[in-house]
Amino acid sequence: MVEVDPAEYKLEFFREMGFVRKEGTRCREAFWTLNPEFSEPQDTPCVEYWFDKVKSVSGMSVGEAREAFLSFFEKHGHTRVPPRPVVARWREDLYLTIASIVVFQPHVTSGLVPPPANPLVISQPSIRLEDIDNVGITIGRHLTSFEMAAHHAFNYPDRQVYWKEETVRLAFEFFTQVLGIPPELIVFKESWWEGGGNAGPSFEVAVGGLELATLVFMKYRVVDGRYEEIPLKIVDTGYGVERLAWFTQKTPTAFHAIYGSLVDDFRRMLGVERPDENVMRAAFRVAGFLDPEDPESLRNYYQTVASLAGGDVETVRSILTREARLYSILDHTKTIALMLGDGIVPSNSGEGYLARLVMRRALRQMSLLNAEVPLADLVERQARFWMRDFPQLKENLDYILDAVSLEEERFRDVLRKARSIVERELKRKKRLGVDDLIRLYDSMGVPPEIAAEIATSRGAPVVVPHNFYSLVAARHRGPEKIRGYGFDETGLPRDVEEWARRFGETRRVFHEDPYAKAWKARVLGVKGRYLVADSTIFYPTGGGQIHDTGVIRVNNQQYRIIDVQKVGDAIVHVAEREIAAEPGDEVWMEIDWERRYSIMRHHTVTHVLIAAARRVLGRHAWQAGAEKTEEKGRLDITHHRPLTRDDIEKLENVVNQVIRERRRVWEDMVDKNVAEEKYGFTIYQGGVPMEKKLRLVFVEDWDVEACFGTHVRNTGEIGGFKIISYSRIQDGVVRLEYVAGDRVAIYARELEERLARIGDAVKAPRGQEEARVKGLIASLEQAREDLKRYRDYWVKTIEEAYISRARRVNGVKVLAVESLEKDRRTVQEMLRKLTSRHEDLIAALVVENEGNTQVEIAAGPKAAEKVDLGALVKIVMKKVGGRGGGRGSYASLRVEGRLSADKVEELLADALENVL
Repeated sequence: MVEVDPAEYKLEFFREMGFVRKEGTRCREAFWTLNPEFSEPQDTPCVEYWFDKVKSVSGMSVGEAREAFLSFFEKHGHTRVPPRPVVARWREDLYLTIASIVVFQPHVTSGLVPPPANPLVISQPSIRLEDIDNVGITIGRHLTSFEMAAHHAFNYPDRQVYWKEETVRLAFEFFTQVLGIPPELIVFKESWWEGGGNAGPSFEVAVGGLELATLVFMKYRVVDGRYEEIPLKIVDTGYGVERLAWFTQKTPTAFHAIYGSLVDDFRRMLGVERPDENVMRAAFRVAGFLDPEDPESLRNYYQTVASLAGGDVETVRSILTREARLYSILDHTKTIALMLGDGIVPSNSGEGYLARLVMRRALRQMSLLNAEVPLADLVERQARFWMRDFPQLKENLDYILDAVSLEEERFRDVLRKARSIVERELKRKKRLGVDDLIRLYDSMGVPPEIAAEIATSRGAPVVVPHNFYSLVAARHRGPEKIRGYGFDETGLPRDVEEWARRFGETRRVFHEDPYAKAWKARVLGVKGRYLVADSTIFYPTGGGQIHDTGVIRVNNQQYRIIDVQKVGDAIVHVAEREIAAEPGDEVWMEIDWERRYSIMRHHTVTHVLIAAARRVLGRHAWQAGAEKTEEKGRLDITHHRPLTRDDIEKLENVVNQVIRERRRVWEDMVDKNVAEEKYGFTIYQGGVPMEKKLRLVFVEDWDVEACFGTHVRNTGEIGGFKIISYSRIQDGVVRLEYVAGDRVAIYARELEERLARIGDAVKAPRGQEEARVKGLIASLEQAREDLKRYRDYWVKTIEEAYISRARRVNGVKVLAVESLEKDRRTVQEMLRKLTSRHEDLIAALVVENEGNTQVEIAAGPKAAEKVDLGALVKIVMKKVGGRGGGRGSYASLRVEGRLSADKVEELLADALENVL
């Protein structure tokens, strides 16, 4: 812990109320208390859980605890702010909402944007996966999904709201007045908090062994390990809503308090018998001492519970392990419902990867309980249980259940392939380490326990870390960098970027009038072939839209502009050659208008398309990438299933309907808080700009997005829309490519020309191409059947005519035959059939090709046990030269000139004499 000046924690409130500062005799942590009998801060692992004996209000559900908290702080001058999704759409450096402060990072906490209210109160559903392996084991201390109730105050240099004194006083009043906790049982433990590049002193509030809240006073930024005081000082609190419910219900575990009747429902569906109550009471008492990361602590935990409950250790271990699996499935299924309800699509990357990780861990826990219930049935129970609290679960229930069912199918498929995957890995590496287990899980989805079982059965034992899934989750916490409007990598030389940043903001005429074709400006600076002017009509690459091209004229010289980039607020024009100009010179600009107009059409129709996708495919459809060029548009969207032709037809119909309706398109600058409150987070389809005001693009009654690009003024100008290709580019992401405007006619013309070429190739009259191709396909299928019969007959002929005369060398038959087939795959298939029927045979098929000889060689199982064909081919090559290689039961050889089958057979037999 960082050494902090004790004065940071010395409050007038403590003096006024008679609190005394103490230091724990065992835990050695400082705390403030009214109780002269407390020698330890009342928090784990310093003391056991004893909050079941603490007087308080009785039996608050999660919903009641949430409302009690929000109402209390509303009465004390805080504005209630609605929660955000559990997927952090407003962040580009984080996938999941892990705390209430994440809602206000980085825009508010950096001082760029004011908070939506000040002070405010919120109850934010959050997901943290770093401790996923501990869920259930600690009976409720660890959860993957939880609500962080919080009150925040943002103190600016010119406006102080409140700081430590008021924060601690409010916490004390909430716990004593609302929860009815005796004042002398509340402890404020001194602590230090760091996260997200910020830090500050904090108090952890604990009662009866259970931490109920953390009060953070964010006053520093962390730079290279140093603490720099920041002007904006933030009260960042966190109250565990589920812990408040547990505290007031005093149930054996937090899961009973959170899920109520669902505990018994899941117990019945999963086939988990009810545990011994004495064991659960004993587990409650000592669970606070448990450190699940320490195997020794876990062993002591089971032994202590067994001693208190009067049972044997193995029985207790079995009961608590089974209960932990039940509780983890309860927790994980709620997390899955929340993740998918907020639009996450399971995949092998991004937030989709984390959703898949939770699902597969839940499935693994179910398999360890030998449960046969579909995961979707459990998730549906959760969704229906929490619908009143989280309406998105009801709105998106069909998608949630479909996505879960599909993921379970995929997981079963992985399990079927697991053995061959792991065995192939063991051939490459003799032993598997933790990194190998993570890679097998990351890339192939093989659960670590399954990989370990298979490896152990092959004599290569491997130990699975107890925190395996936590390690994986930590590697996938968020993207590596923040983008923001897509202006990151300009491709300009570093010295040019540094030079360009010296200039102020370039006036963006392309925004003021996207239809402007020419413009007159003043040069601000020139560096070789790079020019910055005071204004420009040239659009820079960014936001998925490619830059403009055109010409500029200055000092009676014309220069072709081939690239345009945004550096800070300046826009840099890149010419084909060095520009002869000085600051103050007048510059005439002219863009390639037809190119720009085509790009505008493709960009505007992209907005129409993503909104159509959300209507046709579901609200989970989210932009995962986009590009708009003169020739076409490309949109990558999140979707859990491959698109069908019916999906494509629906999308085309909807988009073209919007085009025919000639809806108005316009832009407006809107305060970030207002934009988010009014239009939601779908405005960030194309990225999250770090701006106080957002440039929003509106398609009338259809779509609103933050966007830097150029657009037509009416959807009718798009002209028309056609999807020209669609494909699944990765798990959970499908790609659409499309054309708009006159590009639709160009595409149709290209299709006509292609059809004509096909007609000419198959000698079909115009209009009869399809019938002619169908006839050819039928003929081809018949020819394939005939060819298959011929090949089977040939293999049978070889067996009848040649096998009996094969040479025998030390118990192995050797046979070489001239092959009429030249296709290598066909030859390999024939060899496979021969050697599978004759296990002691080494067979070679000799193919003459353009004066050279290709030899394909295979060995039956018994012959392969005696000789490695790779070694055999090396011996042959020493005599005849050529190139070749192989190993085990297959090899090949290629030599220049003619080599007869008899000669090949002789060479192989001689080589065998040397080997066997």
